[in-house]
Amino acid sequence: MAQPADFAQEALPDGGQSLRFSGTLAIAAIGTLDERLRDLPATISKIDLSQIEHIDTVGAWLIYRTARDHDAQIVGADKDAQKLIEAVSGVDAQPEVPAPSTPRLLWLVNEVGEAAVEAFATLLQFIGFIGQIVKAIFELILHPRRFRIHAVVQHFDMVGVRALGIIGLMSFLIGIVIAQQGAVQLRQFGAEVFTVNLVGRLTLRELGILMTAIMVAGRSGSAFAAQIGTMKITEEIDAMRTIGVVPTEALVIPRVLATVVMMPLLGIYSSIVAITGGGLLCWIALDIPPATFIQRIREVTPITDFYVGMIKAPVFGAIIAMAGCFQGMRVQGNSEEVGLKTTAAVVQAIFLVIVLDAFFAVFFSYVGWD
Repeated sequence: MAQPADFAQEALPDGGQSLRFSGTLAIAAIGTLDERLRDLPATISKIDLSQIEHIDTVGAWLIYRTARDHDAQIVGADKDAQKLIEAVSGVDAQPEVPAPSTPRLLWLVNEVGEAAVEAFATLLQFIGFIGQIVKAIFELILHPRRFRIHAVVQHFDMVGVRALGIIGLMSFLIGIVIAQQGAVQLRQFGAEVFTVNLVGRLTLRELGILMTAIMVAGRSGSAFAAQIGTMKITEEIDAMRTIGVVPTEALVIPRVLATVVMMPLLGIYSSIVAITGGGLLCWIALDIPPATFIQRIREVTPITDFYVGMIKAPVFGAIIAMAGCFQGMRVQGNSEEVGLKTTAAVVQAIFLVIVLDAFFAVFFSYVGWD
């Protein structure tokens, strides 16, 4: 039978203490040795293993820990004991783990690839969402009693009426900027009178509708995404499905319809205010009276410019509302998702509006409305 492990303390001539171990330093024979070693009050300077009969990994760890804690020297160990102690000595080491390094070119390609895949997947989901809206419209045509007129009127107020102030201020300032910059550049050629042409055509054809669309995207598109996203988190949309209400009919269609109807009206309002701002600056800086300015606007601005703006406005409104609702429907998980999808809704809406505006510019130029 193996002799249980034990140790004895001996005083050294230099004033230190020595531990002399005896017996079997194995897990089956250690007993209370671990607690006794932890409670040693004196500082140990040497550990003698010459009388050890057998040692295993657990015993080697106890010897190594004691020597480490007391900064002691181990003596008298045979080759097997030395190998075990050296093996366990690296257990509590903290090796430095090198940080993963990826070549910059590979990282860039990976990021671009992930963004492209994400964009393509989002495009497919958005097309599917448009299909849901078309289906919901046909369902409402077949069942008109399910149409929520009160929700549409409420969104008329939010999208249109409450936006008049900020859109009016923005349009007025844009009209002044267009007139001022146009007058500065045209003065070099003695053609300040053509500032009226610039204000009228640029406002009715492009900036009046485009800037209104950007403002509506930032104001109403983000609100749509945040509202629907919050309803997703609070499981209100799941509750609507449970009671038999189609979320697309109840939440998306009123918002899309309200934005489509209000965008042309806001575009007309924005254009009129911008022309007013441009006319004010022409009156002050170029001495063009309001009556002359209005007469000149009527002469140089073709009706096709107005038609172009009115054709683009409802398309922009539909894209803005669908982008906001689409991102709101994609919210899942936690409240952080609401902020992320709201930001994505604004970015997506403005991007699509600018892309469509470029398409319309080429198309109307091709058909001769330039």
